[in-house]
Amino acid sequence: MPYVNNYSPIPVQEVPDDELYGPDPYDINYALPLPEETLDTARLKLVPFIPSDHAHTYWEHVKDHRHELYRYYTRYFHTLSEFLAWHELYFRRNPYQIYLAIIDKTRHDPAHPDWGGSFAGVVGMINTSVPNLQMEPGYILVFPEFQHTHVAKTMVAICLNYILQLPTATPPGLGFRRAQWCANALNVPSVGLAERMGFKREGTLRWAIVLPDELKDYGRKGRPGDRAFIAN
Repeated sequence: MPYVNNYSPIPVQEVPDDELYGPDPYDINYALPLPEETLDTARLKLVPFIPSDHAHTYWEHVKDHRHELYRYYTRYFHTLSEFLAWHELYFRRNPYQIYLAIIDKTRHDPAHPDWGGSFAGVVGMINTSVPNLQMEPGYILVFPEFQHTHVAKTMVAICLNYILQLPTATPPGLGFRRAQWCANALNVPSVGLAERMGFKREGTLRWAIVLPDELKDYGRKGRPGDRAFIAN
């Protein structure tokens, strides 16, 4: 029987410079509840990452430590504009993912008194499946001066409460059944943090992600002829 194939590639999405910081007023474009009381504790809170408010401070923290901080990412950002374009496409334009700024309430930031603390890092809520009731904290980055403190553990605890608590609980959560954690097998601190916070090791995914050339030391070489030759 005759058939046709009218497939045409989806154009590569690009973010013009005038859209890097999102619309004004800023629209987080998030389809799920985001109760402030669940994301706010005595020592730490999570708030939506708003580029006009947080981006330049983020870049000041990471720009001189990029190879160290991004070594277990699946992306590498050379410039603030690259990072903002990724944030716009991967997070803000996906209504089931959101990027959150981590605010350490135990450290005052006189330059940003409205934050109620110091900007300590970021965490994304990713790989959400509402039908399957699952979500993953991912693209976590804690700035160097906040590492080996209460920040990472408290952030994970807040994320777990948000994902797993029932909507009828106090404070309310999403009522999902599965919170998952994926880390590069070489990232021993990340794996250890997850296990200390109650995650159970389920297995190792091999050849799962193609890495950019800047991160080739943290993956394995592909086969001759592979379209991309670095994989994790």
